Amino acid sequence: MASHELRSEVTGTVWKIEKAVGDRVDEGDVVMILESMKMEIPVEAEGAGVITAIHVAPQDSIDEEQLLAEIGT
Repeated sequence: MASHELRSEVTGTVWKIEKAVGDRVDEGDVVMILESMKMEIPVEAEGAGVITAIHVAPQDSIDEEQLLAEIGT
């Protein structure tokens, strides 16, 4: 089973998680929303599949390039 890794493009905080492990997503679906410098940054699925892992929780501090979630195809 192939997977896509969702990684943070910014340093910030996890504001809200929109999907859960086991949820089916399509390309472009918002999986979670990050907050950085008072801006909301959506993290979108890069392809269709099923969320197989979420590695962060709301209010977690995150670094640029940190693994946030995985989507199995």
